[in-house]
Formats: sequence, C-alpha cells, structure tokens
Amino acid sequence: MTDLRAKSPAFPGNGQPRPPGELLTSHLENTLHAARHIQARVGRIPGLPEAFWTWVALAALFHDAGKLPHGFQRMIGNTPEPPQVWGERHEVLSLGFISLLLAELPVDERRWIAAAVAGHHRSFTGGGDARKLPLFTQYGTDSAAEFATRFLPANQEQLSHLMGWLHTTARTNNLPVDTTVPTTDLGELTKHAHQLLEELMDHWSHPLGFEETESAGLFAVLLLGAVTMADHLSSAHAPIHQHHPLPTDYHARLAERLTAKGHALRPQQKAASDTHGHMLLRSWTASGKTEGALLWARTQVDDLTTHTGGTPRVFYILPYLSSINAMTDRLCEELQAPHGIGVAHSKAASYHLARSLTDGCDQDLADAAGKAHSRAAATKNFLELLRVGTPYQLLRGALAGPVHSSILVDSANSVFILDELHAFDARRLGMILAMMRLWTRTGGRIAVLSATLPTALAELVTEALDQPVTLVEPPPTVAAPARHRIHTRPTHVTDEASLTEIRERLTEGRSVLVITNNVKDAIFLYEALAPLCTQLHGEDSAYLLHSRYRRMDRSTIETGILNRFEAGRPRLPGLLVGTQALEVSLNIDLDLCHTSAADLEALLQRFGRTNRLGALPAAPVIVHQPAYAPRRGTGTTLWADGVYEEEPTRLAWNILTQHDGKTVDERMTTTWLDQVYASTWGRQWHTKVKNHQQDFEEAFLSFELPFDDRSALAENFDAQFDGTEAILSSDRDAYAAALDEATGNPKTGRLLADEYLIPMPHWAGALTRYEQQLKVRIVDADYDPVLGLLTVSGLPQQTYHPGEVL
Repeated sequence: MTDLRAKSPAFPGNGQPRPPGELLTSHLENTLHAARHIQARVGRIPGLPEAFWTWVALAALFHDAGKLPHGFQRMIGNTPEPPQVWGERHEVLSLGFISLLLAELPVDERRWIAAAVAGHHRSFTGGGDARKLPLFTQYGTDSAAEFATRFLPANQEQLSHLMGWLHTTARTNNLPVDTTVPTTDLGELTKHAHQLLEELMDHWSHPLGFEETESAGLFAVLLLGAVTMADHLSSAHAPIHQHHPLPTDYHARLAERLTAKGHALRPQQKAASDTHGHMLLRSWTASGKTEGALLWARTQVDDLTTHTGGTPRVFYILPYLSSINAMTDRLCEELQAPHGIGVAHSKAASYHLARSLTDGCDQDLADAAGKAHSRAAATKNFLELLRVGTPYQLLRGALAGPVHSSILVDSANSVFILDELHAFDARRLGMILAMMRLWTRTGGRIAVLSATLPTALAELVTEALDQPVTLVEPPPTVAAPARHRIHTRPTHVTDEASLTEIRERLTEGRSVLVITNNVKDAIFLYEALAPLCTQLHGEDSAYLLHSRYRRMDRSTIETGILNRFEAGRPRLPGLLVGTQALEVSLNIDLDLCHTSAADLEALLQRFGRTNRLGALPAAPVIVHQPAYAPRRGTGTTLWADGVYEEEPTRLAWNILTQHDGKTVDERMTTTWLDQVYASTWGRQWHTKVKNHQQDFEEAFLSFELPFDDRSALAENFDAQFDGTEAILSSDRDAYAAALDEATGNPKTGRLLADEYLIPMPHWAGALTRYEQQLKVRIVDADYDPVLGLLTVSGLPQQTYHPGEVL
C-alpha cells in the first residue's frame, strides 16, 4: 500500500531526486474529509434525498481507487520504468470497488454513488474532442474480457490491502459499507466494474423524462459537483474558510458606529434587517443600501444556518468589472475583514477550474507542476464565505459537468445580493432571472438593490423567484433629498460649447463629473479637459475611468479617484471623466455632472455621483443630447452614441426636458421609470426578457443528460456575453508566469493573472487570437496606463454597449 500513489511528484527534479507523489490512501482519506467539510458548510439542500451527503462521502472515498493498475502508477512516475501515458480511465475501474464493497446497499443508491465516481473527470456521452472520449464511447463496446485486459497488470497484494483499507476507513467514518471484506482478485474487480458500468450506460445514455429532469437531473449535477469540489479541496490541501467575515453582531456594530457619529439606522435599513426571505430594496443613492443589504444578509445567514445546519456563502453581484474592486475594498473596510472577502469575476478562474480537473490518466510529468498550481488557484473559487463578482462565474455553474457542477453545489443554500440589476440588457437579465429561480430551488435567498427599480423589473424578479418577496423602501414620512436640478442641452457633450461650459466650472474651482456613453468620447474629453484641470489644481486632480484597462491600472486609477472625490472627504476641485463604469459602487461625490443622454436608469445612477450626501444646495446635472447613429452590424437601427437604444433614450429625454430647470423629486423617479416601461418599447422589453429567460432555462438548466459533454454549450454560453477579455501581446509572458504561480492578492484573493486581463467589446473578438495553452485571448494593441486601450490591430477605439463590460 505504501507504494501506491495518487499524484505525480509535486515538483520537477532539477537534478535532485523528486519527492514522491501523494499516497493514494492519503488522497482518498483527504477527499472524504473534504466532503465532510463541504457538507458542514452547505448543509441540507432542499429537495434532495436524506442520504445525499452519505453518497457524496462514499463517492469521495472510492473515487480514485481505480489508480491501482501498474499502467497508472508508471504514468505518474511511481515505477522504475520511464513514465509513459496510460490512456485508460481509472474512474471506471473504481466502479469495481463500489460493486464489491457496497453490495448490501440498495441498487439505486449504489448506482448514484457509481455515477458520481465515474463522472468526476469525463462525460458519459457526447463530446467533440477526440482527445477526451466520453466514457461510454471509450468502453461501451467492450466485452468483460476486453475490458479486463485494459487494466492489467496490477498487484494482487496491493488490491487486497486497498480493499481492506477502504472497508476499515468507511466503517471508521460510519459509512454504510458491507459487513465483511470480500475475498477478490483482479478478474473479479474488473468484472464487477464492467457490470456496474453497463448499468450506468443503460440508465444515462438517453435523456431523462420531464419529471425526472425536474428532480433527478438537478440531483445528479449536485452530487457530481460535491464530489468534484471535494477532489479540488483535497488535491489543493486548502481548507475552506469557516469564519464568516459578516459578523453575527454586525447590526450592533453598525448601530454603535452610527451613534458615535450622531446618526442612527435608517428605517429601510431596520426593515431590511427584519426581513426573512427574498427582498427588493429600493432607495435613493447614498441612503445606506449597501449596509441595508448586509443587515439583510446577516439575517438570512442566521436563518439558513438554523434551517440547514450549514454556513451560507454571501455573493455580492455587480454588473461592471470596473466597480468590483471598489466594492471589495469597501466591504473589507466596512466589515474590517481584509482577508476574508474573495473576488470571483475572471476567466482566468475558469481556466484554472478546468485545468485543475484534467484527467490525470493521459498527461505527462511536464504537466504536473502546472496542474498542481491550478489546483491551488481553482480552490480559491470556493474558499471565502463572502465573495464579490459579476454573475459570470455563478452563471457558468449552469454548464454543470465535472468542471462547473461544483459551482452549483457551492451556491446552494447561499445568500445573493444583486446590485443594480437594471444595468443588464434583456438577454443577460433573462439569464440571471433563470439562474435566480434555480438558486431558490437549492435553498438560496435573494435580494435585489437599486436606486432605480421600476415596477416592471420588480414584477419579473418576483415571478422568477415564485416565492414571497418583501419590498423595502424608505417610508413616506422620510423626506427624499433634494440633491439635483435638471438641465438639458441640445449640444452634444463633446461639442465646443459643452467644453467651454465645463472649463468655466473647473476655473471656478468646482469638482466636475463628466460621463459619456462610449469610451471614444470619454478619452476625447479627458484629453481636451485634463491639461487645464491639472494646470489649475495639480497633477492628481484629473482622472479617466472606463472598462478597458488592465486591472492593475484600473485599481491604481480607482484609488486615485477615491483619494480625491470619495464621499465624506473634504471637497476638492477636479475632473472625473468616464463611462457607465462610474455609475455604480464607487462611493464618490462631486459638485456637478455633465452627461450624455441615455436610458433613464443610467442617468439617475449618474446623477447619484453628484452631491451624493446632499451637503450642497440642489446641484446641476446637465444632460446633453446624444448623437443617434446605426451601430456596427445592426443595419439601420439607431443608437444613442452607438450604445443605448434609441427609443428608451428618447423617452428619458422627453421626461427630463419636461422638468428642465426643476429639482429632482427622488420619489417621483419610480413614476418616471414606470412611464418608460409602460410604453410600447417597455412591453417589447418585457417580452424579450421572458423569452431569453425561457431560452436559457431550456438550453442550460434542463439537465436532461446530466453527465453529457456540454462543451458545445460552453461555447454557446460564452457567446451569450458579447464581451470577452484579452491580454496584451506584450503581457503574454507575464500572464503565463502569473498563471503558473497564481498565489493571488492576499487582500482580495484574486488571482495574479487577473491583473493583466482587459475587458474587450464583442466586435474585437475577431481581432484577437486565442491561445489554447493559456486559454486566453491575446490582442495586438496600443495601450496607455492612463488612457487605457487605444487601438486594436490598427482600428481606432470604438464605442461599446453596456453588456460588454461584464
């Protein structure tokens, strides 16, 4: 037994003897313990059999027992011969141990455990990658004798010892193993493995019926996800966090802190804290929505802990990459937990997730070190109990399979805070609504926060959740702040008249926020206005922010912005130019705002970054007429500055012009929004959202073949997101080194490689090249740390629309 190993040596030799890989028994026992830790964290998932976690534990214990054969041991460098690729699937041989040691279990229970073991690396059916044949294709035509020859030779004495160790370990951990250890040989082991594989083929080769899909399909992917997650944690030797960064006494801490400053909890914050179940929180900017959401989340964590026995995860979901770092820093400060909050938003994370679960049966030693690094990096996706990110990573759980089903398990019995849900276009909103319904089926609690929550959106959320939802908002007795006075301008924000007006405000010593609809206009305005601002007010007085920066540069810019314009700091003159990246999460407060006209939700969010705390008289928010023109590939359809749909932009413009020169009544904004959504455009929008929700549910959440290869769906999923991410060709070597080292930022837990990724618009995808080895797109482009991405393959900077910043 001391000779059987589960892993390749951890490090290359470099002329020195390689330390041996992890013992097979150690890995199996560690995986069993990891499964128990996951059970303690997730708790009882509604709708699943009582024995679910017992089956997970047994599958974790047996999952790699099939690494017994000499061929596998030689492949990982654990024999005197030179290593060579084996090519067989250790997990199908593991089925023999299940059949022999769990013979007294009911047949259906044994098959569930077998399905999770057999499926933890490879799909059963489908597949377009000739290098990764589905199991049923690879072994489906084998006779028992042919199947047996694939796994010979193997050591009989090691087999006997392994059988005894598995039996003893199962009984020690109170798992329902057979009463006695059967006497067996290699022929019996392969015969039983072949029989159980045939049973799996009979059951899983065809799609489930509708009623089975509603229960067995989802159950199957959750079972598979729990086992693969345990394998992740065991291989990475990384314990999942047990101490929640959202403290049990957060309510008392917040109240005490506010009292010390002469304030008290707002009524809507108290109502959020008292809400048990799903919540819609509608309240104006700077009214304490984030704190209200955390109070609500703490209540849900307590409820779910009581009801499920687990420790719920909290996911804070934002629409824009560029707002995530700021929110992470804000939560770290708010909760005084600098090391307990994770960031989950990168495709580098998906790279590591996939790479860490590569087969282990057809790799050579050159891959071992890289895979070991990826195990550690991928595990970061599951460690923290509070995570900030876009929906991208969570939505990828819908892809299921060995790689992504663990995301679904990790999100079961979790708490989800969705900030500014309106910012997603109809397609992505439909996808998120579909996923929200799945989260509720697996015990989740959901809150939607917005300063601008139209009734139409609130109704869509309520319908998707199909459970009671509490609407929380400031009571009528609380006066809405009078922070903004509307002015409309027929000139475009880039016109000389607009520039002259902004320069006058800078000369007066004001802090001026300028928000455009596209990156090209933002860069133009920054270059036109920053020289005057820095001449008047110093080098650190002018900033530009949009979505197309390397993360390392965006972090630097965000820090500078907050140092200059953060709400609550002494007011300083200056200039901040940006796109909708400035609309959410950045806690900034400037004297006045110039903005291009857009849809009403976007404009109201932009207004909220001016006179945020209401410390000034009603501040001017100047809305400029946009330029309407067709967008790339859309025919004659007109878009405001190439970004926002024409009709809702015109509807917003008409409402604002009716209130030109008037102070904004922030209670009336919901009425304004409801006017927009009651229009013909609004009714069409509602239909689009529902259709996209249904399409996503049918394509991704039916789980008719839960062990099928879904790589084609992965491509379809990524195509749903018009945006992508890429690295500069000049950063290629640094990115590769970061992927291999991948220690992550200790403050936020994000991977080092993330720092080089640049969000790209959909039209730029064809202008990048995909590197299979790194699983990342690479772009040849001009880039400036201050201005961001400038030209791509000789094309000038283009406009983009909101969905592309995900």
